[in-house]
Amino acid sequence: MLLRTLYVLVFMEIGSRRILYANCTAHPNAAWVTQQARNLTWELNQLEAPIRLAIHDRDSKFVDEFDQVLRGEGARVTLTPYRCPRANAHCERMIKTLRHEALDWLLVFGERHCRWFFGSTSITTTASDPILRLNFGRLSRRRPLAQDRYSVSNASTD
Repeated sequence: MLLRTLYVLVFMEIGSRRILYANCTAHPNAAWVTQQARNLTWELNQLEAPIRLAIHDRDSKFVDEFDQVLRGEGARVTLTPYRCPRANAHCERMIKTLRHEALDWLLVFGERHCRWFFGSTSITTTASDPILRLNFGRLSRRRPLAQDRYSVSNASTD
């Protein structure tokens, strides 16, 4: 297969606009999504960081088991209203920024490469500066010019 679609599941902390956990697969299903919730809770338990609120859309992959894993950690689970992408605006903005700032500059060669990208970078945005902050360690990318920053922050949603 030369080209295929990878789906990324992102768990984001709204206060710091930081991705807490992300993973990808070519074939997402309810079991995979539920396992990612377990992985998230395991990592947050190690950091002793509680989950207070979980917001997700009404995709059929988010089954009751997914919600039960998060509720088991003391989180309140909230669903976004039907056909209302602005209800989850923080995550939608993070995904848009991730596409424009990272994936426009990177060719992902498969699931393993995508996992490496999310595992080796510290991904955050701030309210005043919507540019993605990537920390690649040894790798670096040129900082966008002021006009690039302006055009990204005012780009229209697809």
